[in-house]
Amino acid sequence: MIHLLAVSLLWAVSFGLIKGQLAGTDPTAVAAVRLAVSLLVFLPLLRPRATPARVATQYAAIGAVQFGLMYVLYIAAYADLAAHEVALFTVLTPLWVALVDDALTRRFSPWTFAAASLAVVGAAVVKWADVASPGLVRGFLLVQASNLCFAVGQVLYRRLRRRHPTPADHAVFAWLYLGGVGAAGGLSLLLSPPGAFSFSGEQWGVLLYLGAIATGVGFYGWNLGATRVDTATLAVFNNLKIPLAVLVSLIVFGEHLASPVRFVLGSAVIALALVGHRLGAARRLPI
Repeated sequence: MIHLLAVSLLWAVSFGLIKGQLAGTDPTAVAAVRLAVSLLVFLPLLRPRATPARVATQYAAIGAVQFGLMYVLYIAAYADLAAHEVALFTVLTPLWVALVDDALTRRFSPWTFAAASLAVVGAAVVKWADVASPGLVRGFLLVQASNLCFAVGQVLYRRLRRRHPTPADHAVFAWLYLGGVGAAGGLSLLLSPPGAFSFSGEQWGVLLYLGAIATGVGFYGWNLGATRVDTATLAVFNNLKIPLAVLVSLIVFGEHLASPVRFVLGSAVIALALVGHRLGAARRLPI
């Protein structure tokens, strides 16, 4: 779980950076640049001869969905929603993780669904605020499509790694970013307007940080952690970033907490989902 916790802390700062520096930019161009930087970080670690072509293609397809398509949809939502609304609507990701995994295994796990549902409730309590953006419905649908892409990708990667545990994760992860760049880059060629890549110096700095650290190192750590926990734990950790993002805003950016009671209560519900699931693990079949 340490990988998921570390990445949750890393991602806690991303909401404000994207809304503050990249809102209004072309989402496909942002996604393509961000993933291209991630690819450059992991390309020296790639061992192409150690991975069969069929498996490499599967990794690239996962990356195209989990990273490429997900980022385009996610960043596009910022044109319709405030940052706190995007954060709020991501709380449904644990349910998507649980449902996707259950669909692939052709069964329904009530324990997993209960833990994911508690995580959704807890994150919603922490982040609930007035949602009144004019593009609310469109933004909500974009975020849910993004959530679904992210859920599908991490579940499929987890399953594929269990079938093909070698070579190590760092030696194959560039395949995922290659797929992500292909998806985002292809959409950018089709949809981006002229001048979409004309970012300011400050925006390039944010893109380099997001691409190398938040995306490059972050998604590697997240998918690595996903292979080492069960589905319910993975689902719950998908929402741990919500209270952590609030803490980062308080400690790092000096923001004020509008409702300390709501924050404590929501965080406690998320913790309950994780602890309750871990305590009951012995009563469930391995996932």
